[in-house]
Amino acid sequence: MIVIRSWKYRIYPTKEQEKEFQFYLYECKNLWNFLLEYTKEHYEKTKRFPTRKQLYTLTKKKTKLFSQVSQNVADKLVKALKGMFATKKKGGKVGFPRFKPTERMKSFTYPQFGFKLNKQLLLSKLGEIQIKKHRELKGKIKTLTIKRVPSGKWCAVFTSEVEITPRCNKGAKVGIDLGIQNFGYLSNDSVIINPRHLRKAENKLKQAQKSFSGKKKGSKNRRKAKLRVARAYEKVTNNRRDFLHKTSRKLVNSYSLLAMEDLNVNGLSKGFLAKHILDCSWAEFREMLHYKAEEAGSEVVLVNPAHTSQECSSCGLIRKKTLAERWHNCSCGAIMHRDLNAAKNILKRALGLSLGDRHSGSKQATRGRGEVKPAEKMPLPL
Repeated sequence: MIVIRSWKYRIYPTKEQEKEFQFYLYECKNLWNFLLEYTKEHYEKTKRFPTRKQLYTLTKKKTKLFSQVSQNVADKLVKALKGMFATKKKGGKVGFPRFKPTERMKSFTYPQFGFKLNKQLLLSKLGEIQIKKHRELKGKIKTLTIKRVPSGKWCAVFTSEVEITPRCNKGAKVGIDLGIQNFGYLSNDSVIINPRHLRKAENKLKQAQKSFSGKKKGSKNRRKAKLRVARAYEKVTNNRRDFLHKTSRKLVNSYSLLAMEDLNVNGLSKGFLAKHILDCSWAEFREMLHYKAEEAGSEVVLVNPAHTSQECSSCGLIRKKTLAERWHNCSCGAIMHRDLNAAKNILKRALGLSLGDRHSGSKQATRGRGEVKPAEKMPLPL
């Protein structure tokens, strides 16, 4: 099985090379704005958008960038337009692609060639750049993106086609109830502690932001303070991703089936618990489980989240609970932690699906799965 994998490495350009990188970002910004303006004018005259070939022709005349890099800017604009139409077709709210200032252009991409990776990274027109290869890159390299992160560091992100052979995973099957008090509660009564990275770093972040807000706009001290804020947030992000990577790897190696709720994280993150939900990064964690499960030979199944906390995992009775009620106490005699009860329900719903439904994808498999026959009609839990 062939899959696409990305590999991120830190690079260390010289001052001259960093100036060239900045120039590339500046030229990419100008090219994006020029192509966007041309697209709008072309549509006003012809009521049709220009083709990709027309945009490619314009990139040859307008910029001094490497040809592959400039063509990729045109590709991004076409992709943005297609994404806009796809979202509108689904009934979503989306605006037209916007003109970009220099600060919003943070990367440029070599989609096919113009680079070579050995002990150092060789870029066309830019020369050799020092790179820290902390792990070996596998597969056939397809693209390279040079990216500037807010903390001022530069990174090289490669994508490659990797052929993997899924292992035979004979581990147990488990349901996982994601939460805030505990990051995850497993149906076998195991608990994943929530490290609460944002709360631990909150005081340092407040100090850095307070110092930044007090500096005069446009001054060197303000730029330095802004950099300190970015580095503080980068440390929180790195700690969180390290936890998510280690936890997801341990789970896919230990269990053959991982059942989870198909949560609407975007909707949940607009409520009064938004900060805590975003700190948990449930969506990112789910994505990590999905791609790591391919190689580990395990399976990730998403189930309907309705009533998982309200339904009794022993008798099926549904009883409304407030968020403050942390224990499930049913008239049938079942007494357990609220999250343990939910995790057991999640696993039962996943096992109740046919094999075809499990492999049909999360969107299709979620519809119609885990149907509950309630003893009485209850509203969805908060």
